[in-house]
Amino acid sequence: MSHAYPLARNITEALDPGAKAARTRADAEAIAGSLKVESLHTEWLNLSEADADVQMVANAGGIAHGFLQRYEDDKGAPVVAVTYWRLMDTAKAKKAANAPRPEPVPEPTEADHTDDLYFRSGRTKPSRRKRWVDPRQMDLFAEADEA
Repeated sequence: MSHAYPLARNITEALDPGAKAARTRADAEAIAGSLKVESLHTEWLNLSEADADVQMVANAGGIAHGFLQRYEDDKGAPVVAVTYWRLMDTAKAKKAANAPRPEPVPEPTEADHTDDLYFRSGRTKPSRRKRWVDPRQMDLFAEADEA
């Protein structure tokens, strides 16, 4: 049985036991209607032991299942991971898509001597010395060829 994640704008809507749920992004987009599915989003809740138990029990029998996962922090306190399909209005989605992008970093030109400066300053490691090879090494086989 695969997980089904609720469709919600925020974590409080995701924790509603009556929230609509979908297993795949395509299913989520079909159910969302006029809203846009932004992403599969995970948020973390630090809860008391009793509140964590209540949330796990309350959301155990709904349409969405497997979207709550219980962990512990370094002190042993419960932490609940809530994963849901994050929805946003189409107007906000268009604004986010039309937002100005940062300008790309220009490529270095020939006038840029950064590489020359880097190699001249002695920051690179010298290559290891090659192992000395005896030039008479092949003499071992000379007697066999003469015979």
